[in-house]
Amino acid sequence: MTMPILPPEDLSNKAISARITTNAIKSIKNGLIKKKNLVYLELNGCSGNIISLLNGQNPDFEYTFKSMVDIQYSNSLMVAEGEKAIEKLMKALEGEYILAVEGAVALKNNGLYNIIGSWKGKPLTGLEAVKMLGEKASHILAVGACATHGGVSAAKPNPSESVGLNKVLPHKKIIMLPGCPVHPDWFLGTLAHLLLYGEPETDSLNRPLMFYSTLIHDRCPRRPFFDRGIFAEKLSDKTCLFKLGCRGPVTRTDCPTRQWNGHVNWPIGDDTPCIGCAQFGFPDAMAPFISFDTTRVVKNE
Repeated sequence: MTMPILPPEDLSNKAISARITTNAIKSIKNGLIKKKNLVYLELNGCSGNIISLLNGQNPDFEYTFKSMVDIQYSNSLMVAEGEKAIEKLMKALEGEYILAVEGAVALKNNGLYNIIGSWKGKPLTGLEAVKMLGEKASHILAVGACATHGGVSAAKPNPSESVGLNKVLPHKKIIMLPGCPVHPDWFLGTLAHLLLYGEPETDSLNRPLMFYSTLIHDRCPRRPFFDRGIFAEKLSDKTCLFKLGCRGPVTRTDCPTRQWNGHVNWPIGDDTPCIGCAQFGFPDAMAPFISFDTTRVVKNE
């Protein structure tokens, strides 16, 4: 006798990632679903996303990660080095796997601005790796701003000619998880959803609605000050930060309710405007991050 896989639950609060990942782990332990292989590829970026993920709490990233997937390759997390590491990467191609990519894809000089290793005496570029792995992956996750649209790596003047994954894999469905960095819950929750129910519902930009559906502005605890026209004049003020450059009116994430660093605080809670790091076009389209231009108008994108 088999137990039914637990159905999707209410998606309205910050506990969603913990609930889905817990359900996925229980279903794996009960034999209802199997672990899947995961290839986690780091391309042109700062490794900020993998660092953010390692700092995840409730659910704990290391325990949850190991319990849900069999990691086949990770630039930062695997023990193997050099060609032995690349051998594991190539071996992953023989089976089914989910591909998660952080960092942008450098196109300059056929990708030579981003080398991830050596294979058979030749440099293996991030461009080659993502094309090769992307074509055979069962699902693809773009993790962080650089992977989703180029991010900081593609900021002007972009000497490496970096782009997001969709420019290199235009015919593949890519689940977009923008953020600089991505929140651990956004990644783990999406990964767990893939295991339990398949691809989550996404918006027109392929962002999971369970994390990216609502503007920060609409859930900001300082919204009443905006509605009454009471705006901060300096960073220490406790009123609306819109005229200091807050990008909450154009950025869709659940930061106000989920929060960061173990779910204890977020930028606006620490009197810092949202810089729109999870919005497509960051950082160039969101600059300047601090502004004292009281006539500024922000268009929703």
